[in-house]
Amino acid sequence: MSGSTAERPRGIEVLPVPGLPEFTAGDDLAAAVAGAAPWLADGDVVVVTSKVVSKVEGRVVPVPPGADREAVRQRAIDAETVRVVARRGPLKIVETRQGWVVAAAGIDASNVPGDSLVLLPEDADASARALRARLRELLGVEVAVVVSDTFGRTWREGLTDVAVGSAGIAALTDHRGAVDGHGNRLETTQVAVVDELASAADLVKGKLDGVPVAVVRGLPFTVLREDDGTRPLVRLGPGDLFPYGSRDLVGSRAPVADLVPRPGDREAVAEAFRVASAALPEFPVVLRHGGEGDGVVDVHLYERVTTTTALNLGALVGAVLVQLHAEGWATRWEPVGTPGGSSLVGRLWLGSPRV
Repeated sequence: MSGSTAERPRGIEVLPVPGLPEFTAGDDLAAAVAGAAPWLADGDVVVVTSKVVSKVEGRVVPVPPGADREAVRQRAIDAETVRVVARRGPLKIVETRQGWVVAAAGIDASNVPGDSLVLLPEDADASARALRARLRELLGVEVAVVVSDTFGRTWREGLTDVAVGSAGIAALTDHRGAVDGHGNRLETTQVAVVDELASAADLVKGKLDGVPVAVVRGLPFTVLREDDGTRPLVRLGPGDLFPYGSRDLVGSRAPVADLVPRPGDREAVAEAFRVASAALPEFPVVLRHGGEGDGVVDVHLYERVTTTTALNLGALVGAVLVQLHAEGWATRWEPVGTPGGSSLVGRLWLGSPRV
């Protein structure tokens, strides 16, 4: 504009930290970052790829000479898995011990020698806190730290980096209850700030450039002394609408020998029978419950037991067990059966696995 100077809008900067070495177990990651980025300032966000955190913490699985690397990888995936969510061929989407739902348990075979595999950090929140404290010690600055990893996304092609660990910054910015410019009250809006920071940093780190650390500068946020790390990002349990892939719901269910009763068992069984019977032949089944919260439901068939009724009941019970499993119940079915007449045909146990 003639005769005036237009001021450029202020925004954030995303700065790569080049010149870092190849890391191995026991290296001082914070010292290397401080040496490569002595310009770090209060309020910066240091974003570190989880792979280098895992390397310095020794979270590496060796592949013995002559061993099948993929077979070693599959064993490592199984060891890091608490629940298989979905699979197709060798690909597995699993819940890890850290609570992340991710392909191959987050185990990485790229950018590492052929004789090793890299696991996710044992506790990336703790890793972020330690790195933050060490940078404060070395440079005297108050920064936030995000540990990032590359995840796929349900129903969308392409990968993005997300946060698997954080310190010094709230993982979520909660806008629920605020009113937008049109007068609408926000009901569900929570912004995953640390995920957005991880993705932004990856734009300057890249997958092939060997730059594992970046700094986001200029983001207005409150630097926290204590925080919950990335735990607020995990949506499991009642909040998880997709706990299993359709191919894996039946296969992932297994009877549990030792169960702990929990409230709501009677209602859960009744609802599961209603859902299962909607798609199966109707015939008279009566449920008897011993006592509230004891985790035992007796199933009676008040009709002469024939081959047809036995087959129908088997189909019904199988569907009930799968439905209960989909709702988060562990189960065990014990057939009791009295052939040839009205009978107690089985006993259903349900609850939570004993830890």
